[in-house]
Amino acid sequence: MRRFPQSMSAYSPKEYWTGIAADVRSVDASGLAPVLHPGAPDWFNRLIDRLQFRAIQRALALAGVQRGARILDVGCGTGRWLRRYKELGLVATGVDATPGILALARERGTTAPVVAGEAGCLPFGDTEFDCVSDITVVQHIPRSQQPEALGEMVRVLKPGGRLILLELIRGEDAHVFPRSSQDWIGQAETVGAKLIGSFGQEYLLLDRLFSSAARGLTEGNASHAGTGTAGTAAHSRLARRIYWGMRHLIAPLSTWTDPLAERFCPAHFATHGVFIFGK
Repeated sequence: MRRFPQSMSAYSPKEYWTGIAADVRSVDASGLAPVLHPGAPDWFNRLIDRLQFRAIQRALALAGVQRGARILDVGCGTGRWLRRYKELGLVATGVDATPGILALARERGTTAPVVAGEAGCLPFGDTEFDCVSDITVVQHIPRSQQPEALGEMVRVLKPGGRLILLELIRGEDAHVFPRSSQDWIGQAETVGAKLIGSFGQEYLLLDRLFSSAARGLTEGNASHAGTGTAGTAAHSRLARRIYWGMRHLIAPLSTWTDPLAERFCPAHFATHGVFIFGK
């Protein structure tokens, strides 16, 4: 995965996603790597995609979105949600800031209209859509600009329309800017949305525990490593194979136990939150 300096001025979401699109264009037939976990095996991105699809179906039901509704997917990426919304009987439109990503969407069979545009300045008129979805998009926008993007989503919603957010509520990186659940809710309500419902998404407790332990072990080993050699590179490749081999066993088990985790764990134990708002 690409890394950028922590300096906010050095990070540009558009440049980041342009780079991601170029990196995976020839190796990612599914179109999931650019919008999920670049560098992860395809099986893992498919697993996360299934979890997210389950969550969005649940959110659409809670929102009461009916067949034939006009839905805008902000940060539509490679078009996975546009294709699914069409299958669900919704009239979908996508917008994304990265032309390379939109090209990937068309190459992967997206037939819904897709438009180039920034989340903070959506190229649509007021009150055009019955529903707007934002799936792990605003979390990649620096926090100071997130309210502007959320405000634009509310602006293009019809009165009585629905806004669905699926965003990260823990962890942070040079290109990831999560908020707590209450903070996401507060930000959306500040720009005119009203919370209808919310739930935690993607607990994956066993997988997260293993990943955290593996990272700690890797960082400990790295602190004792010398200069890079061919042997070190071979060791890193072997370690990666072992790491993902273990996760191939643990992640599906974690997925199977997620309903239990949601039942017994507070929503803030999840990695993401799903929020449904009305206008």
